[in-house]
Amino acid sequence: MNGGAGLALLAALMQTVGTAVAARGEPHQPGVLGYVLLAVAGLAVGARHSNPRGAAFLIAATTVAYHALDFPSGPQVFVAGIICAVTLMKADRHGVVFGFALLSYGVWLLVMRPSGIQALILAAWLIGLFVLCGMAGELGKMFGRMGQEQRRLRVERQRRQASEERLRIARELHDVVGHHLSLINVRAGVGRHLMDREPEQARAALDTIKQASAEALQEVQAVLNALRPADEAAPLAPAPGLDRLGELTADAGIPVEVTIVGEARPLPADIDRAAYRIVQEALTNVRRHADPSANVAITIEFQTDSLLVRIEDDGQRADSQAAEEGNGITGMRERAAALGGTLSAGPHESGWRVSAALPLSGLDSAR
Repeated sequence: MNGGAGLALLAALMQTVGTAVAARGEPHQPGVLGYVLLAVAGLAVGARHSNPRGAAFLIAATTVAYHALDFPSGPQVFVAGIICAVTLMKADRHGVVFGFALLSYGVWLLVMRPSGIQALILAAWLIGLFVLCGMAGELGKMFGRMGQEQRRLRVERQRRQASEERLRIARELHDVVGHHLSLINVRAGVGRHLMDREPEQARAALDTIKQASAEALQEVQAVLNALRPADEAAPLAPAPGLDRLGELTADAGIPVEVTIVGEARPLPADIDRAAYRIVQEALTNVRRHADPSANVAITIEFQTDSLLVRIEDDGQRADSQAAEEGNGITGMRERAAALGGTLSAGPHESGWRVSAALPLSGLDSAR
């Protein structure tokens, strides 16, 4: 049973059962005809949306006929009329409601010829009901607008979350592809240089290229798996974090020294992944922009309420401005800002420094 039919049945029951209770002990009972008129008026409520004028006319006609037969009256007799009037006023059809109310009142005056007091009492009833229905209609429209606004905000929130997810995936792809391609480029150059003189080292460079390309494909697949439909299997590869820092630095293609300050502990997944990606992108930038003899020092400092990540190198850069304005540093800065942290990058002594502070307070541990 849909909502319209259910409300119509409820209105019919309220009018008939309510009148039966109110008329108990009265000398003039509604009888079968009276209850039929009340039931018909209540059931007409079901057509208030599909045929509002017809519903209003049927409710007005049956209500006037009920009173013209001088059956017991009371508030319960007007339930169907009130429901129909509120619906019409919500649809800004005040004229229809007022017109049927005035017509019904006029017919009742002609048929019943009431005294002045009776006419005034009923007029007051109709005016009061008209005002109440108008207020109810305005409240209904207000709640309707509130519901529409909530739906709009929900759609906007979903759109913003989708945009943020696309941006996150773009950052992940940028970091993964940039890091591994730069490593492959460096190793390919080494292998080509040593191919004739030191074939074993050239073979080691080719092995590194093979491993880097395989890891790149695996990480790209893991990122793209986030785009799978919800009913498909989740990716099996774990998200990269600082626990893989040793692998990252071992394959960096440049000398790297890692220092851990403070007591290492499990980190929230977002912080752990962001720290890994910042180190990865910083190493990529060293390979891209610094001279081949650069050395890198990485410091991971566990503080009470934050994680500090610092990457310093001593390699000279031909174009420091290009390095500072590249997409890699912008992506690192946005990644840190998305987690409430900060990131700075720029020249430092004879080389370059990237320093990030990622807050740990207020974040749930997910690892």
